[in-house]
Amino acid sequence: MPQITDINAWLATCPKGMEQLLADELGAVGASEIKQTVAAVHFQGAMQVAYRACLWSRLANRILMPLLTFKLDSTDDLYSNAVEIPWEEHLTEDNSIAIDFIGTSKHIDNSMYGAQLLKDAVVDRIRRVAGGRPNVDAKSPDIRIQARQHKGQVVVSLDISGDSLHRRGYRTGQGSAPLKENLAAALLMRAGWSDIAKQGGALIDPMCGSGTFLIEAAMMAADIAPSINRQTFGFTHWLQHDQELWESILTDAEQRKEAGLASFCNDIRGYDGNSRVLEVTVANIENAGLDEHIRIAHKPLDQFGKATADSGLLITNPPYGARMGEEEQLVPLYQKLGRVLQKNFIQWRAAVYTGNLDLARELDLSPSKQYSLFNGSIACKLLVFDNMQSKSEQIAERLSKPAPVQPLSEEAKMLFNRLQKNQRRLKGWLKKSGVSCYRLYDADIPEYAAAIDIYEQRIYVQEYAAPSSIEARVATQRFETIKRAVKEFAGDRFEKVYYKERRRQKGDAQYQRLNDESSESILVNEGRARFEVNLSDYLDTGLFLDHRPVRQLVGELASGKSLLNLFCYTASATVQAALAGAKSSLSIDMSNTYLDWAHRNFELNSLSASKHKLLRADCLKWLEEDSQTFDVIFLDPPTFSNSKKMESVLDVQRDHPELIRQAMAKLNPEGTLVFSNNFRKFKLDQLTSRQFSCENITQQTLDLDFERNPRIHNVWLITKRSSFG
Repeated sequence: MPQITDINAWLATCPKGMEQLLADELGAVGASEIKQTVAAVHFQGAMQVAYRACLWSRLANRILMPLLTFKLDSTDDLYSNAVEIPWEEHLTEDNSIAIDFIGTSKHIDNSMYGAQLLKDAVVDRIRRVAGGRPNVDAKSPDIRIQARQHKGQVVVSLDISGDSLHRRGYRTGQGSAPLKENLAAALLMRAGWSDIAKQGGALIDPMCGSGTFLIEAAMMAADIAPSINRQTFGFTHWLQHDQELWESILTDAEQRKEAGLASFCNDIRGYDGNSRVLEVTVANIENAGLDEHIRIAHKPLDQFGKATADSGLLITNPPYGARMGEEEQLVPLYQKLGRVLQKNFIQWRAAVYTGNLDLARELDLSPSKQYSLFNGSIACKLLVFDNMQSKSEQIAERLSKPAPVQPLSEEAKMLFNRLQKNQRRLKGWLKKSGVSCYRLYDADIPEYAAAIDIYEQRIYVQEYAAPSSIEARVATQRFETIKRAVKEFAGDRFEKVYYKERRRQKGDAQYQRLNDESSESILVNEGRARFEVNLSDYLDTGLFLDHRPVRQLVGELASGKSLLNLFCYTASATVQAALAGAKSSLSIDMSNTYLDWAHRNFELNSLSASKHKLLRADCLKWLEEDSQTFDVIFLDPPTFSNSKKMESVLDVQRDHPELIRQAMAKLNPEGTLVFSNNFRKFKLDQLTSRQFSCENITQQTLDLDFERNPRIHNVWLITKRSSFG
């Protein structure tokens, strides 16, 4: 038998994971008989409780009044039961309606069909009683009706909230990935903002976007009902709506708002590196009537200093690389956020909401609490931090405590012996060549995958990221073995050892700075040249050691000639060419950071700025537009780049034929193009090899320290074919 629901029975829906918070919130507005279910909370209460839930719930999506529950044994059951609901008690023929039908079954496997059947039942009932019929308005209806079928039963409800309650009415614009207002409120609650706000604490969102955290936090601190700005609710046109009761509840909320703003003492600030989105943020804050209580400023994350307040909550929702290829580019952002927290927010609490725990680990902090909360269909976590000490520092402190010296494990001893063996093998060559920066070890033992380079009196260890088949615990143990062996090898002979994990990089990620606090640059020698090398801030040090013979070759070819260095990086090849007697050069790159570095390399070697020029430009675009020609061209493009600074995406395997063709158009008739790349599976295009004279000289450009890794790079000498050939 169909079951008519008690008029004091209600259902509040919410995003998954908020049920307990919503249950507590409903209890605070007077609800009783509260029972949680998945993404919803059942409760009992008089009409004033439902009104308060609509006005005061920061978490609910909808407040529903169940009207009838029945079994669905056939398609006809939906219409036959729904048409018996006394709809004339809820709406008139002059009202507009919208129907939401949720769920499918073998009887009704299409929600649009279910909505159509329910609409027919409502319309037919009103027509039978009143002689006319209500119209359907899917966008702005007077009355919204919901039916949900689950496990053979259908519940038909009146939606007294109308539009979803997360739409507060203050948002007129948004950023690229905004949080829904009720999700932002839930995150603030889980982060403990309510208690912090009562104690007068401050709140900061360093990547505030459209300002949702800021506005929701201010409304909570000032005791402002979240839906106080909404113009209409689902009950506005409902026949049983008690306007007098509603106005009394609304008046109480207005009085609480006035009192809350009068005593407001919380410092709430939002920052963002995108000045355009802040225009939207300001408009949203003004719409919420909080422009006198929330401060907004344009400030990139790397410009953050000490917090103005002694304590408070820093909460943010950084991007987390939902699209392929984005994750690697976001690593520096998370690392920067972690350093800002460790340096400037020691006494604060921080809360970071992310859908990527691998990126969250880059914060180098240990969360005190974790909460799972979905952002739409994406499983995300809120990480709450009460201790801003670097996790790696905590580990270092524990490790720094005096402990008995442990003998090398068999694994570390094996690796240590390999380092000594390699050093002996290279000794004669190093003495003869005068090379002082070289590769000592390159994953010689596959289980210990790292590159170990010597930069005069310093050792630089780059761990290769372990494949997914290797457990993180095992990879960590292996890297600790590498560190132990390197430490034993270094002894007192080397000044310092640097450790870096090297991941596959895309776009500008390999050139992103890793360390904002201390920069350690040193000067090294390569033949007659002096170069600045940075072992602390970047994944790449500024000097590609495997290109040492290539730089020498470019120098020999360019003696007395003009040189074009494309994708020049720190222009070390140009320096060698200039010292070898190149009469002029032009070096091009997109990065200001590396062009500044190149300029310092030029100054170290006393190169003339009038003869040897640096240009910031997109090499692809420059090749298309410029008409200069050169005697020697060095073309060493990245394997792949989707840098935002470039107008197009570069894939060296796909794009090298066009790159070479355009570069050859800039080459004087008797000139030489040195084409290099480090794509291990690279194959030269056959049409290119027929169009030009192409000589693979890779083997001749591998010094003794890279002979064991012949795929470290590819090098071709390319010249124009004689018209008589």
